[in-house]
Amino acid sequence: MFKIEEIRELIELVGSSGVASVEVEHAGSRLRIEGQAPVVVAAPAAAAAAGAQPAAPGTAPAPAGALPAAVDEDAGLHEVNSPIVGTFYRAPNPDADPYAKVGDFVERGQTLCIVEAMKLMNEIECDMSGTIVKVLTENAQPVEYGEPLFLIRPA
Repeated sequence: MFKIEEIRELIELVGSSGVASVEVEHAGSRLRIEGQAPVVVAAPAAAAAAGAQPAAPGTAPAPAGALPAAVDEDAGLHEVNSPIVGTFYRAPNPDADPYAKVGDFVERGQTLCIVEAMKLMNEIECDMSGTIVKVLTENAQPVEYGEPLFLIRPA
């Protein structure tokens, strides 16, 4: 079991080091701390003088004369994230139809899936109305806290 002081120290270390995440196992307990990805800032003055657009963080600049990058197809979509760590299930039992499929219109409060944690079946409800565009997790796979499960196009 981790002591609160140890957890605070790890959080401070991850926050100040720029590390994306750290996972520690100690005395049978496991702790994962997610940090923020470092931000890359480009010098816009030289790029603007040449008429070029700055590259997105983490990408290489496009060669001269290249076509513009494709539009992000997930832009404007809403993520439904897992509120807990557990096992993702699309249906209430193996023989049942999934709660929601790609293309289904879902209402706020409608059950989308189940995340099993410590033998408890937690129904995950939709937090907005819209159309399911993608199911991001495979059935019966483990999911982490905050992991995206569905992408929804708002109604």
